Amino acid sequence: MTRVAAMMYGLFAYLIFSVTFLYAVGFTGGILVPKGIDDGLPDLPWPAAMVANLGLLSLFAVQHSVMARPGFKTWWTKYVPQPIERSTYVLLASAALLLLFWQWQPLTASVWSIEKPLMAGAIKAAFWLGWLIVVTSTFMISHFDLFGLKQTFARRTVNASGEAVFKAPMLYRYVRHPIYVGFVIAFWSSPAMSVGHFLFAAVTTVYILVGIQLEERDLLTVFGDRYRRYRDEVGMLVPRFRPASNRTSAKSNASLGSLDA
Repeated sequence: MTRVAAMMYGLFAYLIFSVTFLYAVGFTGGILVPKGIDDGLPDLPWPAAMVANLGLLSLFAVQHSVMARPGFKTWWTKYVPQPIERSTYVLLASAALLLLFWQWQPLTASVWSIEKPLMAGAIKAAFWLGWLIVVTSTFMISHFDLFGLKQTFARRTVNASGEAVFKAPMLYRYVRHPIYVGFVIAFWSSPAMSVGHFLFAAVTTVYILVGIQLEERDLLTVFGDRYRRYRDEVGMLVPRFRPASNRTSAKSNASLGSLDA
């Protein structure tokens, strides 16, 4: 019964994440959601709205980063069973994002507006390309591991040998963090960029850059020189189109890649 409960919990967390992810696409693109990033009127004067939005972004960043650190996991799993630790992390990250979407204060003053249909269409295509890169990159490593389902079903977090997996499939042979690349493309690809959207894109991009440093520090601890060589050979966010044999992404069950930033 305990195992069944863990499996059901993992499925529930994954369902909430899936809804949150789809809402994020609609929120940033203003597509088929009750409230997009530029929808409605702010409940606060613009300086207070700016502070409120920064607070929401900071709340997500702190939760997302602190809970991903190995030291926190060591403490956290004293109270949360290890098979559901990842699902709990994903569930709380989804809750932080849903709170952000709900309480976001729109700042609709224009930063830029692209009127030419061809250029606007190209930017919209880039928006969808960014989200496609995000989704496909998770499946290039271990999608269900990344979001906790594998742990709740298999009741383990590493491979059969007990060691973290070290690999560089497909896009990871050219860029170390393709999931982050997809997010950056999606967040900035707007033909009509408002102040609020600009704030969201700028802060999340800074968070991504900081998160990469935290993540790679952990990966160096786990994989040492193997990851150091990979880091020296493969671009962080800008692809290098000269793949080398035996390159590895170090997207492991121990660190679980981009969502651990």
